[in-house]
Amino acid sequence: MNKYEALFEDENDIFGGTPRSKFWDIANQANDELVQDVFDEIFAKFAAMEKILANHYDDETLEKMIKSHVLSGSSELEDHKKSLYIAFTGDIVCRLDS
Repeated sequence: MNKYEALFEDENDIFGGTPRSKFWDIANQANDELVQDVFDEIFAKFAAMEKILANHYDDETLEKMIKSHVLSGSSELEDHKKSLYIAFTGDIVCRLDS
């Protein structure tokens, strides 16, 4: 057994699971108000990006572009989505003691 293998033996270990599963594990354990604040920030960011894109594309074109990009299943998009889950999980964890 290598020296780090013990870290991954426990299925409840913080290093186990996917970024998505860890986000929901932590979100389900955190204070509802804290999680709502994080979601409010996510929606504010989403709304800002949508408004910026709306300045360059009409609604129908924008919707088609988004659907096409999501359906492409690119690994770059999946990697970015995982990074966002990790970032938002970090936001929740950092506020737990606040």
